[in-house]
Amino acid sequence: MTLRGIPSAGPLPPVLILCGGLGTRMREETEYRPKPLVEVGGRPLLWHVMKIYATHGARDFVLCLGYKGELIKDYFVNYRMRNADLTVDLGAGTTEYHADRHEDWRVTLVDTGEDAMTGARLKRAEHLLGDADLVLCTYGDGVADVDVHGLIEFHRAHGLLATVTGVRPPSRFGQLVGDGAVVEAFAEKPIADGGFINGGFFVFDRAFFERLSADAACVLERAPLEGLVTDGQLAIYRHEGFWQCADTVRDVELLRGLWDRDAAPWRTWDDRVAEHAVARERRRGDASARLAS
Repeated sequence: MTLRGIPSAGPLPPVLILCGGLGTRMREETEYRPKPLVEVGGRPLLWHVMKIYATHGARDFVLCLGYKGELIKDYFVNYRMRNADLTVDLGAGTTEYHADRHEDWRVTLVDTGEDAMTGARLKRAEHLLGDADLVLCTYGDGVADVDVHGLIEFHRAHGLLATVTGVRPPSRFGQLVGDGAVVEAFAEKPIADGGFINGGFFVFDRAFFERLSADAACVLERAPLEGLVTDGQLAIYRHEGFWQCADTVRDVELLRGLWDRDAAPWRTWDDRVAEHAVARERRRGDASARLAS
Protein backbone atom coordinates (compact mmCIF):
# COMPACT_ATOMS: atom_id res chain seq x y z
CA MET A 1 0.00 0.00 0.00
CA THR A 2 1.36 3.41 -1.00
CA LEU A 3 0.70 6.24 1.43
CA ARG A 4 0.41 9.88 0.51
CA GLY A 5 2.55 11.90 2.92
CA ILE A 6 2.16 9.58 5.90
CA PRO A 7 5.33 8.22 7.47
CA SER A 8 5.73 4.51 8.06
CA ALA A 9 5.15 3.57 11.69
CA GLY A 10 4.56 0.56 13.89
CA PRO A 11 1.16 -0.96 14.61
CA LEU A 12 -1.44 1.13 16.40
CA PRO A 13 -3.41 0.20 19.52
CA PRO A 14 -6.67 -1.71 18.96
CA VAL A 15 -9.47 0.32 17.39
CA LEU A 16 -13.00 0.10 18.79
CA ILE A 17 -15.68 1.20 16.34
CA LEU A 18 -19.28 1.86 17.35
CA CYS A 19 -21.51 0.19 14.74
CA GLY A 20 -24.77 -0.46 16.55
CA GLY A 21 -27.02 2.56 16.00
CA LEU A 22 -30.37 2.50 14.24
CA GLY A 23 -29.65 5.31 11.78
CA THR A 24 -33.18 6.68 12.19
CA ARG A 25 -32.42 9.93 10.33
CA MET A 26 -31.66 8.12 7.09
CA ARG A 27 -34.26 5.38 6.90
CA GLU A 28 -34.07 5.38 3.11
CA GLU A 29 -30.61 3.83 3.46
CA THR A 30 -30.87 1.94 6.74
CA GLU A 31 -34.21 0.15 6.63
CA TYR A 32 -32.54 -3.02 5.39
CA ARG A 33 -28.93 -2.56 6.54
CA PRO A 34 -27.01 -0.89 9.37
CA LYS A 35 -25.69 2.60 8.67
CA PRO A 36 -22.01 1.55 8.68
CA LEU A 37 -22.77 -0.59 5.61
CA VAL A 38 -24.17 2.31 3.58
CA GLU A 39 -21.84 2.56 0.59
CA VAL A 40 -19.62 5.37 -0.63
CA GLY A 41 -17.67 4.59 -3.77
CA GLY A 42 -18.79 0.98 -3.71
CA ARG A 43 -17.46 0.41 -0.17
CA PRO A 44 -19.25 0.61 3.19
CA LEU A 45 -18.75 3.70 5.34
CA LEU A 46 -17.27 1.35 7.93
CA TRP A 47 -14.57 0.24 5.48
CA HIS A 48 -13.61 3.88 4.90
CA VAL A 49 -13.30 4.48 8.66
CA MET A 50 -11.17 1.36 9.09
CA LYS A 51 -9.02 2.29 6.09
CA ILE A 52 -8.24 5.67 7.68
CA TYR A 53 -6.78 3.90 10.71
CA ALA A 54 -5.15 1.14 8.68
CA THR A 55 -3.30 3.72 6.60
CA HIS A 56 -1.58 4.80 9.82
CA GLY A 57 -0.71 1.24 10.84
CA ALA A 58 -3.78 -0.14 12.62
CA ARG A 59 -4.50 -3.83 12.15
CA ASP A 60 -6.69 -4.90 15.10
CA PHE A 61 -10.32 -3.76 15.02
CA VAL A 62 -13.16 -4.51 17.42
CA LEU A 63 -16.59 -3.72 15.99
CA CYS A 64 -19.40 -3.11 18.49
CA LEU A 65 -22.49 -4.42 16.72
CA GLY A 66 -26.17 -3.85 17.35
CA TYR A 67 -28.89 -3.14 14.78
CA LYS A 68 -28.62 -5.71 11.95
CA GLY A 69 -25.15 -6.64 13.13
CA GLU A 70 -25.39 -10.00 11.38
CA LEU A 71 -25.04 -8.16 8.04
CA ILE A 72 -21.73 -6.66 9.16
CA LYS A 73 -20.59 -10.13 10.20
CA ASP A 74 -21.57 -11.44 6.78
CA TYR A 75 -19.64 -8.66 5.05
CA PHE A 76 -16.38 -9.57 6.77
CA VAL A 77 -16.85 -13.34 6.69
CA ASN A 78 -17.19 -13.04 2.92
CA TYR A 79 -14.74 -10.15 2.51
CA ARG A 80 -12.15 -12.10 0.54
CA MET A 81 -14.73 -13.53 -1.81
CA ARG A 82 -16.20 -10.06 -2.45
CA ASN A 83 -12.84 -8.52 -3.31
CA ALA A 84 -11.09 -11.12 -5.46
CA ASP A 85 -11.51 -12.93 -8.72
CA LEU A 86 -11.90 -16.64 -8.10
CA THR A 87 -12.28 -20.06 -9.66
CA VAL A 88 -14.65 -22.52 -7.98
CA ASP A 89 -14.05 -26.17 -8.78
CA LEU A 90 -17.39 -27.73 -7.89
CA GLY A 91 -16.13 -31.26 -8.40
CA ALA A 92 -13.09 -30.89 -6.14
CA GLY A 93 -14.87 -28.58 -3.72
CA THR A 94 -12.05 -26.02 -3.89
CA THR A 95 -11.82 -22.28 -4.44
CA GLU A 96 -8.82 -20.60 -6.05
CA TYR A 97 -8.41 -16.85 -5.58
CA HIS A 98 -6.91 -14.55 -8.22
CA ALA A 99 -5.91 -10.87 -7.91
CA ASP A 100 -6.65 -11.14 -4.19
CA ARG A 101 -7.19 -7.67 -2.69
CA HIS A 102 -7.82 -8.47 0.95
CA GLU A 103 -6.69 -6.26 3.84
CA ASP A 104 -4.27 -7.35 6.56
CA TRP A 105 -6.85 -6.71 9.28
CA ARG A 106 -7.86 -8.73 12.32
CA VAL A 107 -11.54 -7.94 12.83
CA THR A 108 -13.43 -8.98 15.96
CA LEU A 109 -17.20 -8.63 15.70
CA VAL A 110 -19.03 -8.31 19.02
CA ASP A 111 -22.80 -8.39 19.48
CA THR A 112 -23.20 -5.65 22.10
CA GLY A 113 -27.00 -5.62 22.06
CA GLU A 114 -29.51 -3.96 19.79
CA ASP A 115 -30.73 -1.51 22.46
CA ALA A 116 -27.43 -0.70 24.18
CA MET A 117 -26.13 2.86 24.27
CA THR A 118 -22.61 3.83 23.21
CA GLY A 119 -20.95 3.54 26.63
CA ALA A 120 -22.46 0.13 27.24
CA ARG A 121 -21.23 -1.11 23.86
CA LEU A 122 -17.65 -0.14 24.67
CA LYS A 123 -17.80 -1.74 28.12
CA ARG A 124 -19.25 -4.96 26.74
CA ALA A 125 -16.34 -5.22 24.28
CA GLU A 126 -13.60 -4.41 26.82
CA HIS A 127 -12.74 -8.05 27.50
CA LEU A 128 -11.51 -8.39 23.92
CA LEU A 129 -8.87 -5.65 24.19
CA GLY A 130 -6.20 -7.79 25.82
CA ASP A 131 -3.66 -5.86 27.87
CA ALA A 132 -3.61 -2.73 25.68
CA ASP A 133 -2.82 0.39 27.71
CA LEU A 134 -4.33 2.68 25.08
CA VAL A 135 -7.46 2.17 22.99
CA LEU A 136 -8.57 4.09 19.90
CA CYS A 137 -12.29 4.56 19.40
CA THR A 138 -14.61 6.23 16.92
CA TYR A 139 -18.00 6.05 15.28
CA GLY A 140 -18.71 3.90 12.22
CA ASP A 141 -20.24 6.75 10.22
CA GLY A 142 -17.74 9.63 10.31
CA VAL A 143 -14.65 10.20 8.15
CA ALA A 144 -11.80 12.69 8.44
CA ASP A 145 -8.23 13.31 7.36
CA VAL A 146 -7.09 13.04 10.98
CA ASP A 147 -3.39 12.52 11.72
CA VAL A 148 -3.86 9.45 13.91
CA HIS A 149 -0.21 9.32 15.01
CA GLY A 150 -0.34 13.02 15.90
CA LEU A 151 -3.51 12.36 17.88
CA ILE A 152 -1.86 9.58 19.89
CA GLU A 153 1.26 11.67 20.53
CA PHE A 154 -0.94 14.56 21.70
CA HIS A 155 -2.78 12.24 24.08
CA ARG A 156 0.40 10.81 25.58
CA ALA A 157 1.92 14.30 25.96
CA HIS A 158 -1.03 15.54 28.02
CA GLY A 159 -1.27 12.50 30.29
CA LEU A 160 -5.05 12.59 30.75
CA LEU A 161 -7.49 9.68 30.72
CA ALA A 162 -9.05 10.56 27.38
CA THR A 163 -8.70 12.72 24.29
CA VAL A 164 -11.50 13.62 21.91
CA THR A 165 -10.94 15.01 18.44
CA GLY A 166 -12.64 18.38 18.19
CA VAL A 167 -13.89 19.38 14.74
CA ARG A 168 -15.70 22.36 13.31
CA PRO A 169 -19.06 21.25 11.90
CA PRO A 170 -19.75 22.09 8.25
CA SER A 171 -22.61 24.48 7.64
CA ARG A 172 -25.90 23.04 6.43
CA PHE A 173 -26.18 25.76 3.83
CA GLY A 174 -23.97 27.05 1.02
CA GLN A 175 -22.20 30.34 1.58
CA LEU A 176 -22.11 33.22 -0.90
CA VAL A 177 -19.04 35.45 -0.73
CA GLY A 178 -18.93 38.96 -2.20
CA ASP A 179 -18.85 42.61 -1.18
CA GLY A 180 -21.12 43.99 -3.89
CA ALA A 181 -23.77 42.73 -6.26
CA VAL A 182 -21.49 40.13 -7.84
CA VAL A 183 -20.83 36.81 -6.12
CA GLU A 184 -17.08 36.26 -5.84
CA ALA A 185 -17.17 32.71 -4.46
CA PHE A 186 -19.62 30.00 -3.54
CA ALA A 187 -18.82 27.40 -0.89
CA GLU A 188 -21.16 24.41 -1.04
CA LYS A 189 -20.24 23.12 2.42
CA PRO A 190 -18.39 25.86 4.33
CA ILE A 191 -17.18 25.27 7.87
CA ALA A 192 -19.58 26.85 10.34
CA ASP A 193 -18.25 29.62 12.52
CA GLY A 194 -18.04 28.82 16.21
CA GLY A 195 -16.49 26.28 18.49
CA PHE A 196 -15.50 22.66 18.18
CA ILE A 197 -17.81 19.67 18.49
CA ASN A 198 -17.17 16.00 19.24
CA GLY A 199 -15.83 14.46 16.04
CA GLY A 200 -15.08 11.02 17.47
CA PHE A 201 -11.56 9.69 16.90
CA PHE A 202 -10.98 9.23 20.63
CA VAL A 203 -7.95 7.95 22.50
CA PHE A 204 -8.71 6.32 25.87
CA ASP A 205 -6.35 5.19 28.58
CA ARG A 206 -7.47 1.72 29.65
CA ALA A 207 -8.36 3.08 33.10
CA PHE A 208 -11.16 5.08 31.48
CA PHE A 209 -13.17 1.88 31.03
CA GLU A 210 -13.64 1.81 34.82
CA ARG A 211 -15.99 4.74 34.31
CA LEU A 212 -18.18 2.83 31.88
CA SER A 213 -21.01 0.45 32.69
CA ALA A 214 -22.33 -2.56 30.82
CA ASP A 215 -25.84 -1.35 31.67
CA ALA A 216 -27.63 -0.71 28.37
CA ALA A 217 -28.45 2.86 29.43
CA CYS A 218 -24.79 3.93 29.71
CA VAL A 219 -24.21 6.71 27.15
CA LEU A 220 -20.56 7.48 26.48
CA GLU A 221 -21.27 11.12 25.71
CA ARG A 222 -23.15 11.72 28.99
CA ALA A 223 -21.89 10.77 32.44
CA PRO A 224 -18.56 9.16 31.43
CA LEU A 225 -17.28 12.06 29.31
CA GLU A 226 -18.99 14.71 31.44
CA GLY A 227 -17.29 13.21 34.50
CA LEU A 228 -13.92 13.47 32.75
CA VAL A 229 -14.58 17.16 32.11
CA THR A 230 -15.44 17.72 35.77
CA ASP A 231 -12.22 15.97 36.82
CA GLY A 232 -10.06 17.76 34.26
CA GLN A 233 -9.26 14.47 32.51
CA LEU A 234 -10.50 15.12 28.96
CA ALA A 235 -8.20 16.71 26.37
CA ILE A 236 -9.29 18.09 23.00
CA TYR A 237 -7.23 17.48 19.89
CA ARG A 238 -8.20 20.31 17.57
CA HIS A 239 -8.58 19.08 14.01
CA GLU A 240 -8.86 21.92 11.51
CA GLY A 241 -8.96 19.63 8.47
CA PHE A 242 -11.77 17.71 6.81
CA TRP A 243 -14.44 15.94 8.84
CA GLN A 244 -17.89 14.77 7.85
CA CYS A 245 -20.40 12.51 9.57
CA ALA A 246 -23.16 10.67 7.72
CA ASP A 247 -26.27 11.47 9.74
CA THR A 248 -28.57 12.01 6.78
CA VAL A 249 -28.95 10.92 3.16
CA ARG A 250 -27.76 14.38 2.17
CA ASP A 251 -24.51 13.79 4.08
CA VAL A 252 -24.00 10.46 2.32
CA GLU A 253 -24.60 12.04 -1.08
CA LEU A 254 -22.00 14.68 -0.26
CA LEU A 255 -19.43 11.98 0.54
CA ARG A 256 -20.32 10.04 -2.60
CA GLY A 257 -19.89 13.16 -4.70
CA LEU A 258 -16.45 13.86 -3.23
CA TRP A 259 -15.39 10.26 -3.85
CA ASP A 260 -16.70 10.20 -7.41
CA ARG A 261 -14.82 13.43 -8.21
CA ASP A 262 -11.63 11.93 -6.79
CA ALA A 263 -11.73 14.73 -4.21
CA ALA A 264 -12.24 12.80 -0.97
CA PRO A 265 -9.90 14.38 1.63
CA TRP A 266 -10.02 11.35 3.91
CA ARG A 267 -8.60 9.12 1.16
CA THR A 268 -4.95 9.16 2.22
CA TRP A 269 -4.23 5.83 0.58
CA ASP A 270 -3.57 5.09 -3.07
CA ASP A 271 -5.47 2.08 -4.37
CA ARG A 272 -7.11 3.52 -7.45
CA VAL A 273 -6.18 0.60 -9.71
CA ALA A 274 -7.97 -1.84 -7.42
CA GLU A 275 -10.91 0.54 -6.92
CA HIS A 276 -11.39 0.98 -10.66
CA ALA A 277 -11.29 -2.79 -11.15
CA VAL A 278 -13.98 -3.25 -8.50
CA ALA A 279 -16.14 -0.55 -10.09
CA ARG A 280 -15.67 -2.10 -13.54
CA GLU A 281 -16.74 -5.54 -12.33
CA ARG A 282 -19.73 -4.01 -10.54
CA ARG A 283 -20.84 -2.32 -13.78
CA ARG A 284 -20.45 -5.60 -15.66
CA GLY A 285 -22.55 -7.36 -13.04
CA ASP A 286 -25.28 -4.70 -13.25
CA ALA A 287 -25.31 -5.00 -17.06
CA SER A 288 -25.57 -8.81 -16.88
CA ALA A 289 -28.43 -8.54 -14.41
CA ARG A 290 -30.33 -6.20 -16.74
CA LEU A 291 -29.86 -8.56 -19.67
CA ALA A 292 -31.00 -11.54 -17.60
CA SER A 293 -34.17 -9.71 -16.59
